[in-house]
Amino acid sequence: MEVLREMVEEEEVAEREEAAESIKWNEKVEKMVRPLEMRKEETTLTQETLRDLEKKLSEIEIPTPAERLVFTTDTIDISNLPLSYKTNTPKEEHLLQVAGNFSRQYSHLCPDRVPLFLNPLNECEVPKFVSTTIRPTLMPYPDLYNWDSCAQFVSDFLTMVPLPDPLKPPSYLFSSTTVLKYQKGNCFDFSTLLCSMLIGAGYDAYCVNGYGSQDLCLMDLTWEVCPLTVKPKETIKQKEKALPKKYTIKPPRDLSSRFEQEQEITKQQEMRAQEERRLREEEERLLEAEKAKPDPLHGLRVHCWVLVLLGKREVPESFFIDPFTARSYSTQDDHFLGIESLWNHKNYWINMQDCWNCCKDLVFDLGDPMRWEYMLLGTDKPYLSLTEVNDEDDAENLGKEDEDKSFDMPSSWVDQIEISPEAFETRCPNGKKVIQYRRAKLEKWAPYLNGNGLVGRLTTYEDLECTKILEIKEWYQNREDMLELRQIQKGTGLNTDYFKPGHPQALRVHSYKSLQPEMDRTMEFYETARVDGLIKREETPRTMTEYYQGRPDFLFYRHVDFGPRVKKVALSSTESNPRPLVKITERFSRNLAKPADEDVAERVFLIAEERIQLRYHCRDDHITASKREFLQRMEVDSKGNKIIMTPDMCTSFEVEPMEHTKKLLYQYETMMHLKAEEKLARHQVWESEQEVLETLKLREEEEEAHTLAISIYDTKRNEKSKEYREAMERVMHEEHLRQMEAQLDYLAPFLAQLPPGEKLTRWQVMHLKDECLSDFKQRLIDKANHIQARFEKEIQELQKKQQWYQENQVALTAEDESMYLSYCSQTMFRIRILEQRLNRHKELARLKYLALEEKLYKHPRLAEYLKAST
Repeated sequence: MEVLREMVEEEEVAEREEAAESIKWNEKVEKMVRPLEMRKEETTLTQETLRDLEKKLSEIEIPTPAERLVFTTDTIDISNLPLSYKTNTPKEEHLLQVAGNFSRQYSHLCPDRVPLFLNPLNECEVPKFVSTTIRPTLMPYPDLYNWDSCAQFVSDFLTMVPLPDPLKPPSYLFSSTTVLKYQKGNCFDFSTLLCSMLIGAGYDAYCVNGYGSQDLCLMDLTWEVCPLTVKPKETIKQKEKALPKKYTIKPPRDLSSRFEQEQEITKQQEMRAQEERRLREEEERLLEAEKAKPDPLHGLRVHCWVLVLLGKREVPESFFIDPFTARSYSTQDDHFLGIESLWNHKNYWINMQDCWNCCKDLVFDLGDPMRWEYMLLGTDKPYLSLTEVNDEDDAENLGKEDEDKSFDMPSSWVDQIEISPEAFETRCPNGKKVIQYRRAKLEKWAPYLNGNGLVGRLTTYEDLECTKILEIKEWYQNREDMLELRQIQKGTGLNTDYFKPGHPQALRVHSYKSLQPEMDRTMEFYETARVDGLIKREETPRTMTEYYQGRPDFLFYRHVDFGPRVKKVALSSTESNPRPLVKITERFSRNLAKPADEDVAERVFLIAEERIQLRYHCRDDHITASKREFLQRMEVDSKGNKIIMTPDMCTSFEVEPMEHTKKLLYQYETMMHLKAEEKLARHQVWESEQEVLETLKLREEEEEAHTLAISIYDTKRNEKSKEYREAMERVMHEEHLRQMEAQLDYLAPFLAQLPPGEKLTRWQVMHLKDECLSDFKQRLIDKANHIQARFEKEIQELQKKQQWYQENQVALTAEDESMYLSYCSQTMFRIRILEQRLNRHKELARLKYLALEEKLYKHPRLAEYLKAST
């Protein structure tokens, strides 16, 4: 409290200084703009004097207050609110009396402290105790089961409204249902909703009324680092050094100049240090400019946040949650300057500890009455052991007195907190939210709000003024092409797309500068979704490198060198004019089923030179590996016959020569096998080039269409599901109408002509039967005539259209002919349907007539006379 008193005195001194400065400024302005009669006595106004006066007046800056969000009772419709919002129960009235008595005692014992925040008014102008405003609720969404997801939802879903008076708690505390409905509120509304969700999820959470820094109270994150820009610390795994072999070949001697290397490293370090120094000086300049404007209300700004104590839900350490930003802080953080009180849905506690060192020295043992004064005795927090009470009877009597004085907290007056699936999915107000961080701007959108599936964008800047864009990250959802993240480097122009599993080409990462073929790009794939085991493909205008994994032929690397084209063609014709192959290098893993001397480790096809080079795996007990080289040139002997294989066409180096490898037949078979492998490798390279072209074409189509995938369970957006549901409802409605028609009495129109309640005679029964049958027969005839008339009308119209076509066939355009054919097709379809209906009606007319006659004979009012007549 002494600290607060000193702050108040400092504030009064500052106000007096500001008042003195304002008096001086007014006197100065009066001297500048005094009336013309007074000025004439001193000096005459000239054009120069007027210009100087206009210049001085233009330099005076009058700040215009920004438009502030307002959330008051005038903007709330209370007509549909429940009765618990508008009245208090007897138990709540009793609680208010207890709270009033507690507040008076507190004000008497602690006159230097501010009044307690106990029973603010709700939206219906009814005083409610703050603990009863908390409604513990477990949301039906799995994403809202942890504290971080709950805090993030509250931060995204609501819009911050500043307190009317930054030095006092608000006079109103609205219910969480109203706050969710209007999606706005102050820090107390935020904290009440978040605390209700956390308690419902099983956390030991409390709303805290205290004092915070200016950035915290005003939700100013311009000096905070965006959490998405903080890179996680990479754990560097120390590689185990392999034991050196006894006969290992020493590496070649490094003949480069160490002095030049050191000079280059020093130069780079100096350049890096200069850049860091420049950035540091710029940051310090802006920080000094910001520090030059100290907050005059530092330590007096009221703020409300959430405290989560350790224990429940395996929380290892108590921490604070700022409901505005959803960020967690330590209980010793400098943003939190003091605590007046805290409460949950069961009790209310007052902080009796000194906050001279902010919240760093506070002990959150709510069972200690020396540190935390509670209002109700019915608290579930453990009390400290009563060491002074030695007599067991006194302890029992004390317990009985506490039980007699205990008062249970009434149930919450707030209605059940509900969040609709649409609101949970939309999250942000109007589906969009923008947060400005230090050198970064974060934008959020609701799913399906943007046509391309964009849900988030993080723009990183080089400078603190946020004028030079460094990098852009965009997050996507519900895309059919499975695009999840796009990273754009503005400096280099490099775009990197990240995909979820399920892309048609099994893409995982695609890095590129342009979607044009034969450019620098890198593609990474989900190897389990590909048959060939390709995991990565790197491409440049002259090379292409592929990496494989888990192939049965043990291939894990292929590098292709291309030559320049003979003709210069457009990039769109790359498929018809492929790049000439110069060199293909393939590397294989060790196949333990073969000896090392026969297991190829590297195979190089020098296509332009018509040579093939082989390098085999090295045995564990050897220091060198075997090598072979084959020439593919066809030579001709003196008689003109082609020589397919000669001894000088194979050059080899073998660590342990074997007899069968020296034979010409073995070398010939090996070369034939290598020719077939070269042909296969060239074909695979061609297939890879075609796959790249297809992938690029597919990516261009996906970017143009950017179709969004809709779940079959999303009945509002899924048009097919909606049409099917509407069709089923229509069929059920028609079936219901048919059943209602079947239940109607078909004799009712004819019985209405007779006197009510009179018994029918035999003659009347026979007359009713004949009249009903004749009427039904006439209806059948009328229906048949109606169908026949429509049938003949359609035929006549078709004949007229055909006659018109014969007369104007020469002058018709292709569009007119297309419309004529379409009309003929539709008309013929209608004619066939009418013909089928007419034939079906003729077939069923006799059966319907007999069925009606049978029903008449079974009718309860006619059956007696009709059976006697038969």
